[in-house]
Amino acid sequence: MREDSVRNGENETPRVLVCCGGLNNVDYSQMDLAPMRGLLKLIDFAEPTFCLAVAAIIFNPLFWNVVARWEHRTRRLTTLFGSPYVACYSLGFIILLLNVCRSHCMTVAMKAQPRWELLERTEVQYTGVLLMVVGTVLVVSSFLALGFTGTFLGDYFGILMEEKVTGFPFNLIDNPMYWGSTANYLGLALIGSSPVGLTLTAIVAVTYKVAIQFEGPFTEHIYRQKSQRTKKE
Repeated sequence: MREDSVRNGENETPRVLVCCGGLNNVDYSQMDLAPMRGLLKLIDFAEPTFCLAVAAIIFNPLFWNVVARWEHRTRRLTTLFGSPYVACYSLGFIILLLNVCRSHCMTVAMKAQPRWELLERTEVQYTGVLLMVVGTVLVVSSFLALGFTGTFLGDYFGILMEEKVTGFPFNLIDNPMYWGSTANYLGLALIGSSPVGLTLTAIVAVTYKVAIQFEGPFTEHIYRQKSQRTKKE
């Protein structure tokens, strides 16, 4: 709780602000917005490489969700390749290429725009390295726990796992593959002292969050169907 004084002529009337008043008690006029203004001045949102990176970030999860759901509904890829495993591996290979393309686009966008002096500190660089180590551990351990088909939407192809994976890193965090990838991009942005990198990483995080809202319930639906079939048999 803090006490402000409001001047009324010669007298000062104390105004008591209760801490539980939440954001209504925040004096926004006292906020130092200089760092934010400085950050925005360093970012050209109309720069072609930035726009291309944003397009790649949004396109990737949209692509694999649309294609995987289409396959689940029609089994066209399985028919085309003659095997759900070959179809899944083919889609997985395309997803890998798209992710490489996304990473390349983000790197080019970061290099095309100015660095942020505020981030050019030793502790920030070490934080970036630590984030990339943590992110890589999450991504690699997720892949090892799920396998190729488990990682690349095999359940949409009818390649279902016997039971839910609950070991490391899934016992620490939900969707570790996505958040590990996000940590890698954030670490890269910090190491490069790149305001554009921070912005693109935020877009990656939001995009993944939206993708999870679609993927999670649909995957649960697939396994409910499996459970119902098993009970009937």
